Amino acid sequence: MSDDRPSWAVRIAAERAARDWSQRDAVRSLRAHAPTELPSDESMIRQWKRWESGSLPNEFYRPVIAAMFGTVTAALFPAPSRRNGDTEILAATGMETLEIVSRLNRSDVDAATLDALRITTDRLCSEYPFMPSEQLLIEGRQWLRRVVDLHSKSLTLAQHREVLALSGWLALLVGCVEYDSGQRHAAESTRRAALSVATEADHPEVAGWAHEMRAWFALTTGDYRGVIAAAQAGAEVAPNHGVAVQLAGQEAKAWARLGDRRQMEVALDRGRRLLEGMPHPENLDNHFVVDPAKYDFYAMDCYRLAGEDKLARNLANEVLRAGTDFDGTERSPMRNAEARVTLGVAAAREGDLDQALIMGERALQGDRRSVPSLIMTSRELSAEIRRRYSDEPAAQEYLGHLRALGESSPGFLPR
Repeated sequence: MSDDRPSWAVRIAAERAARDWSQRDAVRSLRAHAPTELPSDESMIRQWKRWESGSLPNEFYRPVIAAMFGTVTAALFPAPSRRNGDTEILAATGMETLEIVSRLNRSDVDAATLDALRITTDRLCSEYPFMPSEQLLIEGRQWLRRVVDLHSKSLTLAQHREVLALSGWLALLVGCVEYDSGQRHAAESTRRAALSVATEADHPEVAGWAHEMRAWFALTTGDYRGVIAAAQAGAEVAPNHGVAVQLAGQEAKAWARLGDRRQMEVALDRGRRLLEGMPHPENLDNHFVVDPAKYDFYAMDCYRLAGEDKLARNLANEVLRAGTDFDGTERSPMRNAEARVTLGVAAAREGDLDQALIMGERALQGDRRSVPSLIMTSRELSAEIRRRYSDEPAAQEYLGHLRALGESSPGFLPR
């Protein structure tokens, strides 16, 4: 087959191969997921061949194919890119920072100033994957202080709720970056502040993300029952928002680490169904938006833990493809790092130490990373390397690098 096939055609062929399915097997699974009767096997096999060759399935078949592979339609068959010019639009608040700050010093606040603050908040949340942690933390805290100071101004009831919501989003962002940087106690305090603000503003989405942060903190410190409790609490307050999808993903990760394959699959499928029914996000860069590609990232983590190396490797390659621009620029460096760990784990289990170490070392590189999450996943790779290659000097060198990363972030030392 030609290498210039669409990415979705390459992927459905790879997904089929990862399951050791023939095309007839794929058609049989398609029937099980289809809401209505399908044409004959021979007709569907011919159709499947056309799809793998690059002929786009129609709107009926696309969600069925996605469901049979455990993903969502927009992840498998991406909509036309909306990224062109998005960064420039997000950065254009309509006024310079100095003017916004000047307006904030007035006794009252007008609609234009609040609009500028909304755009600024969205821009900062969209910088999360790219901006160095130290810089984002400084900017995030500065804007959080400015927005909090607005509570002393003359505000209408609607403006007061809007300011509370903006405070909540900025607190969530600051808390995430604090935790990425190893500042666990500061991050927990900030998370609690965001939850308090969300409760006062009656803002379920901010509250849901505050619970999601608690689930993430618990996951990276090994409190898997705490993950499940936090995920379920968040789903109760924000059942119809995108955060519910991420909460399901975190719960699935916890079940995977507890060794409960059935509950893992239930949580993954619940999140997939939620995401399938949601509109496509306008701004994929915003950290508090669950984009379709992110669900493949959740599933990758779960299947790596479950020992499904073919499925995990296939999803890791997809995460890397979706997280890298055509010019090689990494759009999602933190997701890409964990995808490389997954490829390293699969290589280690297959006896390829060189490839395992290459992937493991590449995962530790990069200016933008979440130290707790990276240590958590790299710990799995280090366990495989210790188990199989403990006497190899190159393996010891990698383990030393991972240990140094943990020592630079107290509280997250690799076991």
